[in-house]
Amino acid sequence: MTTVVLVGTLDTKGTEFAWLAERVRAAGCETVLVDSGVMGAPLVRADIDRAEVAAAAGHDLAALRARGDRNAAVRAMAEGAAQTLRRLHAEGRLHAALSLGGSCGSVIASTAMRALPVGVPKLLVSTMAAGDCAPFVGSTDMTLMHSVLDIAGINRFSERILGNAASAAASMAIAYRAREGAEAARAASGGERRPLVATTMFGVTTPGVTAARRRLEELGYEVLVFHANGTGGRALEELAGGDLLAGVLDLTTTELADDLMGGVLSAGPRRLEAAGRAGLPQVVSLGALDMVNFGARETVPERLRHRTIHEHNPTVTVVRLTAAEQAELGRRIAAKLVAATGPVRVLVPLGGLSAYDAPGQPFHDPEADRALVEALRAGVAGSHVELCEIAAHINDERFGHAAAEHFHDVLSTSRLRQPLTV
Repeated sequence: MTTVVLVGTLDTKGTEFAWLAERVRAAGCETVLVDSGVMGAPLVRADIDRAEVAAAAGHDLAALRARGDRNAAVRAMAEGAAQTLRRLHAEGRLHAALSLGGSCGSVIASTAMRALPVGVPKLLVSTMAAGDCAPFVGSTDMTLMHSVLDIAGINRFSERILGNAASAAASMAIAYRAREGAEAARAASGGERRPLVATTMFGVTTPGVTAARRRLEELGYEVLVFHANGTGGRALEELAGGDLLAGVLDLTTTELADDLMGGVLSAGPRRLEAAGRAGLPQVVSLGALDMVNFGARETVPERLRHRTIHEHNPTVTVVRLTAAEQAELGRRIAAKLVAATGPVRVLVPLGGLSAYDAPGQPFHDPEADRALVEALRAGVAGSHVELCEIAAHINDERFGHAAAEHFHDVLSTSRLRQPLTV
């Protein structure tokens, strides 16, 4: 039977969860109710009680209550809820996750949902959904629905919103289970799935990445394109740490520049590391490493306003990096790639790194780009990392095709090699 798992604090939201579970069952699904509350007595009976949730993360419920530390309790129950939902999914007892809550309830539920694989339906009705949602969603495919009202009882207004959530979760669960069944049947019948490849793209590298994607598809790959806007890079790193990808064609590494310069599109300091740790074959390039991103022009820091600046659109302003800054990026990238346990090839587009880094464009600066390449070359010297120069701009179709061919070659060759140890 298709099952929707509801996770929430039943000491404060028990009535609402009971109503929500009833609506999910009316829509044709079974429910499993998981209690992530701590302090007060639960208002309804859970299928998985709070003591079991706490124990799933190695915590004792009585000890948590005795401490009286709300923040510690939230963290502990979030961890336990994540372990619980992961287990239920592994057992085939979770086809969608559904929750509702205020700030604490949303933290617990979203932490639990983020533990589920991409593609598993995740729906959170939250009072926090109209603000900054990044702390809740992270890099996952979670769906947030704004509760509009505080979650305090069922009335003619809230029942419409929560009813929509119940219907949506049930529908997603039914569709998810059907899709999983179809894929299992195809696998059982011997049907082959194309190898899955991740690549990265930015507005200023789109033509080149698109050419690479199309050529990879011709070569028999299925391609996932991540927007290199910080969130996209974090999502790629998370996926690369699993076992779904055959390899990574990381053509747009611009988020590293934002990490270096304090830009708004950083994916954090661990960008370009997960694939290496996992031993995945990588082909990496230098897309948009000529720039750092900020918001509207007035948000550019005072220290950078004397630089060459270009307004990409009314909400995104880019600033040209110096040779010294690009050299530092070269050193950082080299250190990350040398540490990789799988095969790595770096492609250098000699004609420029972005749409703005080409002859006649505002960021065209071959000397600065050369500093990046020379630092990178010095950093990978003597290692297993291969460096290949391509006499083309990153957005030239021939560069995209060459990148795809290089990836195909690296992946094909890696199947004949033993894993590298570094």
